[in-house]
Amino acid sequence: MRRIVYRILPDGQNSLVQPFHVCLKGLENAILCKDDEDYDAMVKVICVCSKRKNVIVIIYGAVSNHCHVAVLAKSQQNADSYAKEIKRMYSMHFQKKYKVKGILRRIEIKAISLDTDQHVRNTLAYIPKNAMDNGSSVYEYLWTGFRAMFSGISDPEDTRPVSQLSFREKVSIMHTGDKLTGVDWLLDSQDHLLPSSFCDKEYLEQAFNHDAAFFLRLVGGVNSAQMKHELEEKPYQMQSDSEYYKTVNELCKKWFMTEIPDLSEAQKIRILPYLFRTTKTTERQLARIIGMTPMRISEVLQRNKLC
Repeated sequence: MRRIVYRILPDGQNSLVQPFHVCLKGLENAILCKDDEDYDAMVKVICVCSKRKNVIVIIYGAVSNHCHVAVLAKSQQNADSYAKEIKRMYSMHFQKKYKVKGILRRIEIKAISLDTDQHVRNTLAYIPKNAMDNGSSVYEYLWTGFRAMFSGISDPEDTRPVSQLSFREKVSIMHTGDKLTGVDWLLDSQDHLLPSSFCDKEYLEQAFNHDAAFFLRLVGGVNSAQMKHELEEKPYQMQSDSEYYKTVNELCKKWFMTEIPDLSEAQKIRILPYLFRTTKTTERQLARIIGMTPMRISEVLQRNKLC
């Protein structure tokens, strides 16, 4: 498969993009979507934020206490910005509707780079499988981009373009006052967004060699417990030094085909920002694991932040 591809982004630029995974969870697994109105708002937040932050949605899935989104972005910074915007925008919806503050305040949200073909495939299959793990059929579940994939379900005929909504309709239906002229998004007769109008189904389909049976086999067979740990738990839990050493060592073998003790200075500098963004760690722990001084770690991370 082609993991890194060229795409025309929402800002009109043709750019190389790569896949990332974003997961939004409520405080202590609080319920984020209490009714269909909330699920609908979550999907529209996922879509609107992609335009705001210049990323492309591949597939998404929302369940009661969390949502998953796979996106294509130019950089880690763009993907991180998108993740934070989802959190901010959905927090506004939840607070306005339920008069409850802070349900997402202490929740971290990270964009995890999908750095191998296997990681991409497992993630793209795991996202719609959340419907099955919540007791629903993946074919019938409304709040996932699965319906856009492999043209399994035809779009209804009675649709209308989001670009033609009045300002008042945009605010009430799409939860935004953003300028949406020119977007290709479509609403069905119930004013739900059609995933086929904003999901990059071509990227997902080529990841599975344009073979729907291959995709469905992996949806049914992906290890949910393992993927939940990798995508929902590990990035947000501080590991002991011994556990973290194993995590970093495995990543070094995938990236550089070598182990931590044999890393060059250039390789350490390359992997440090990724570790800091995608795992819960500290500069001091990174120094202990990688074998650099805390001051040098800080310099590398600061320089990367400014670039």
